[in-house]
Amino acid sequence: MSFQRLWHKSYIAGVPAEFEVEKVTMAEALRRTAKKYPDRIAVIYMGKRFTYRELENLVNRFTHALVGLGVREKDKVAMLLPNIPQLVIADHAAYRAGAVTSMNNPLYTERELAHQLNDSDATVLATLDLLLPRALKLKEATKIQTIITCHISDYLPFPIKQLFPYIKKGMYRKVEPQAGVYEFMDLMKESPDSPVEIKAEWDSLAALIYTGGTTGVSKGAMLSHANVSSVVQLFSNWFPDLKGTYENLLGIYPIFHSAGYSVSQNLPIWNGWCCTLVPKPEPGVITDMLGKFKPTFLPGVPTIYTALLRNEKFRKMDLSFVKGYFGGAAPLPEETLNQLKKLHGAIIHDVYGATENTAFATCTPWHGRVKIGTVGIPLPNTDVKIVDAETGKKELPLGEAGEICIKGPQVMKGYYKKPDETEQTIRDGWFYTGDIGFFDPDGYLTISDRKKDMIVASGFNIFPKEIDEILYGHPKILEACCIGVPDEYRGETLKAYIVVKPGEKLTKEEVISFCKDKLTAYKVPKDLEFIDELPKSAIGKILRREVREIDRKRREGTA
Repeated sequence: MSFQRLWHKSYIAGVPAEFEVEKVTMAEALRRTAKKYPDRIAVIYMGKRFTYRELENLVNRFTHALVGLGVREKDKVAMLLPNIPQLVIADHAAYRAGAVTSMNNPLYTERELAHQLNDSDATVLATLDLLLPRALKLKEATKIQTIITCHISDYLPFPIKQLFPYIKKGMYRKVEPQAGVYEFMDLMKESPDSPVEIKAEWDSLAALIYTGGTTGVSKGAMLSHANVSSVVQLFSNWFPDLKGTYENLLGIYPIFHSAGYSVSQNLPIWNGWCCTLVPKPEPGVITDMLGKFKPTFLPGVPTIYTALLRNEKFRKMDLSFVKGYFGGAAPLPEETLNQLKKLHGAIIHDVYGATENTAFATCTPWHGRVKIGTVGIPLPNTDVKIVDAETGKKELPLGEAGEICIKGPQVMKGYYKKPDETEQTIRDGWFYTGDIGFFDPDGYLTISDRKKDMIVASGFNIFPKEIDEILYGHPKILEACCIGVPDEYRGETLKAYIVVKPGEKLTKEEVISFCKDKLTAYKVPKDLEFIDELPKSAIGKILRREVREIDRKRREGTA
């Protein structure tokens, strides 16, 4: 497809509007990178360093292990792991075996996990020793036949590894021998590191990554090897001055999420970079890692940056080694952007996408113009259009808000075993995102809100995200989330849930007065509640659906 779009004039020199995607799967990319840069550090895990040669050999070993356990092409291998080396090894081994990785959030409930494991048809589950009791229950309720357990300490450096079971007893569980349960390290010891045949094919299924379920039951997005490799190539072309350089990316995004799957895991492998894995993205841990490992890329969702800015050590750090800061999953409040810029001179490159398009569709131009409040411009080989939200058939003029649709090589094959939902979401190759947004004359995209989050009050359309952003501008507000609630007169009305900054005091009257100065009357929250913490996804995105559920229970007196 050859096209010229409005946003291409905003590309920096060296970024192509379109290029020929290499038909090289990520399975092949790791082998190629290991051959080209065998002695480069590929992964850092709590001080333990793995070269690309070592990573290649470890993946070969685990591929032999999976095949030895009976894993065949197209089989589903489920992962229930945080960002530890075993996850990268297991993912890439599944690729090589021609199997499909099925990603799961370790923090999910048994009910949520049982749904996803059953839906994915997974027969093998790789998980933490700490989660084995839950995994055994899931084995009884799903198609899982084989469980592979990993210890957090498996790849820690000496002598921490040896001391770990004694000094961190709560984070280590001894695995008793039992049928159908294997230890990761035992399998690795028993398997050779000889090269294996790579059975991954360009158009075949590589992964099932589940949508967050923020609008209902989570669905498995079918990502092909073409999708998984293409999105990494599109993103790599965004940084023309970094071609051939060696970067160290801080792996904050969880790999079980599409953003981490693409950036924490596969982007470094494609480019021969390093990923410093962050198993638990807490501000103190991230700050310590910044000091020790000096990563050149610091990605994070808004809540991560908000938390870091409250950390005194982070605020005082010299972060001149960081070349790029990246945000995603939710809009970055202007106050957060300004604080980061004031402290560290940081320019946040906002990224936008969804699981269905392998996480990435737009980004702030690298070393280009930053427009606060936008999510940048579409990546190379990526087309975006705005259509009317009612029918989805009429393309809207510049500046008018409508549903955002994405087309490109990163768009999924569909939802696993859900043809009706696939037909509604993928139309003529376009992914209908359910997000509402608009372009400006330079091709920068602004996200107005989710189509399903729109509130209709007395006939007026209100997008709660707009009100959230106003509230974030209040000096005493840490976090905010607005929802629609039933109202006898207006049909729906706006209610805000607010987290106040530590040490601050705030009244409802102050908040409403603040909003009245900045919003038209029908957009001012008619009610609000203060809350200690807002519910968040695994990557820190505030879950508006769960806020609505909290409010429903409070109104019904069942909270």
